[in-house]
Amino acid sequence: MDKQNFKEKFAKFHDKNYKILLLIPLALLIFSVIYLTSFYMQHNDFFYKDISLTGGTTITINDENLNSLELKEFLSSKLGDFNLRQISDLMTKKQIAIIVEIKNSECNEAEIQQTKTILENYLKYSLIEGENSTVECTGSTFSKDFYKQLGVAILIAFFLMSIVVFLQFKSFIPSLAVIYSAVADILMALVVINIFKIPLSTAGIVAFLMLIGYSVDTDILLMNKVLKREGKSINQMIWGSFKTGITMTLTSIVAVLAALLIVSSFSSILFQIFLIMLLGLLFDIVNTWITNVSISKWYALSKEKKKNEN
Repeated sequence: MDKQNFKEKFAKFHDKNYKILLLIPLALLIFSVIYLTSFYMQHNDFFYKDISLTGGTTITINDENLNSLELKEFLSSKLGDFNLRQISDLMTKKQIAIIVEIKNSECNEAEIQQTKTILENYLKYSLIEGENSTVECTGSTFSKDFYKQLGVAILIAFFLMSIVVFLQFKSFIPSLAVIYSAVADILMALVVINIFKIPLSTAGIVAFLMLIGYSVDTDILLMNKVLKREGKSINQMIWGSFKTGITMTLTSIVAVLAALLIVSSFSSILFQIFLIMLLGLLFDIVNTWITNVSISKWYALSKEKKKNEN
C-alpha cells in the first residue's frame, strides 16, 4: 500500500469514526478522575509526598557496602514513615551512599540523636557528621508553605495560559480543547505516579508545571492549522500538523528517555522530573492526536455547515 493510498483510506476511516474515537481518551480521563477522587478520600491528598513536602530528617550514610534491603527491613519496626534512597556513581553505577528519610519528624536534636542511635546499632559503628554521614532537616511548616506556593503557581500558570489561548483563538471550544489536553496530561501522569507509589517532591511538582508548556504547543499548532486552513481540506491540515507535531513530541520523548536512563541510578530528583515529563508526553500523544483532532474536526465541520446554511 503506497503512502497516498494509506492516507486516503485512513482519512475515510477517520471521517466515519472520529467521534467514536473520542471515547478512548474520555474513558482514560474518567478513570483518572475516579482514581484520584478515591485516592484523596483515602489519603486526604492527591498524591504521595516525599520529605521535601512533608518535612522531616534526612541522614546520608556514606557507605558503599551497606545493603539497602537489609537496612530497610531492620528499620521497618524501628522508625515510622521513612524512605531509603541509594546514590550511585554515574559511570560505574557503584553505590556511594544511602539516604534515610524520616518523614513528618519534629527535626529536633533529641529525635535526630535517637534516629542516629538506631542506625548505629545496625551499622556497628558511629555516625560522625562530615566524615561518614550528613544530617539535614526540613521543617514541616516550611514544607507546607512551599507546597501551597507551588500549588498557587500551577493555578496561576493555568490561568495565564488560558488567557493566552483564548486570545489566540477568540473562540470557546478550541480554547477549551487546548486547556483540556494540558489538564488531562497532568491528571493521567499523576495517576501513574500514584499507582507506582512514587512520592512526589518539590521538583516533581515543578515538572508538572513544565508539562503545561509541553502539552499546549502541539495543540495550538493543530488548532491553528485546522481553523486557518485557507481553502485546504481539514484532513490535509490535520495530516500536515500531525507530521510536524508528532516529530516534535517524539524528539522530546527520545531526549527525555535518554536522560531518564542516565540519571535513574544516581539522582532520584532528576529521575522524577524526567519520568513525569515522559509520562506527560506519552499521554499528550493520545490527548492531542485523538481528542483534539476529533474536536477540531467536529468544530470546523460544524462551522462550515452553519456557513453553508446561511
